[in-house]
Amino acid sequence: MCSVAGSIGVGAADSLADVLRLLDARTGSPAEVRPASPGVLRICAHVPRAVAGSGITALRVLLIADLLARTSELDGLQALTGLQFTGASPEQAAAIEGDAGALGVHPPAAQAGCHDVPSSLGGPVDVHVAAQDAGVAPGLAGLSVAVGATRLAGAGRYPGAAGEGLFAASRDDPLAVRLALMSFASHRPADVNGDGLAEARGTLGSWRQQVARWAESPSRPIPAPIAEAARSAFGGLDTVSALALLRGLAPDASVPAGAKFETFVYVDRILGLDLAREVGR
Repeated sequence: MCSVAGSIGVGAADSLADVLRLLDARTGSPAEVRPASPGVLRICAHVPRAVAGSGITALRVLLIADLLARTSELDGLQALTGLQFTGASPEQAAAIEGDAGALGVHPPAAQAGCHDVPSSLGGPVDVHVAAQDAGVAPGLAGLSVAVGATRLAGAGRYPGAAGEGLFAASRDDPLAVRLALMSFASHRPADVNGDGLAEARGTLGSWRQQVARWAESPSRPIPAPIAEAARSAFGGLDTVSALALLRGLAPDASVPAGAKFETFVYVDRILGLDLAREVGR
């Protein structure tokens, strides 16, 4: 089964990444993303086979594809993402997509057969995103991005029925899981334990409260060095550096509260952590 999602990006003046350069799994070197069609970036997320322990890796693949789509949209492109499931039953696929939605991954807009992903997307795939141990078939055109194997405390294989995904009975804020996963470089293995989840929950709650307080101050422009650091980070989908930027900015007394607010809300358009949730409450 394959899903196709599309959305129109905002103007290039709002870009957070001047040039996208990703680590190509086939060459081991960074490569510039060059869309085959002007103004459109086509992404294929290869969801790994639903076997024991693979559920959270599947979600991480979809998360990285979502981050790429969000970044390209802010770079003025239209992002089209196809989801290619391998060996998943319709129930398992529905559970994975449901959990992806809980993680803030943009939902698919259409369904199509996966025998020809390029035709589903209306053109050749520019970037493939796949689990590191699965890879992408050598003959497929497009840049290949590998996502490291992932473990999440308490998460195992996907169940057989839709609606019984990883977050169905969880007390965790799924966006805390999103934050925890983004704390690892995408091509590296990620092992999120209970302590890591607790830290992510605390960070998310603290940032949301601070953003709500900063929203009460006069707006100020994002300082140029901070904007440049954000562009550099997102130009390589480096969420580790982007999060470090926010962690350093929050307690920095030299930056006006209004500028902190603008920075956090703007960067969150890619991070997708709903950081403005408490504003006005």
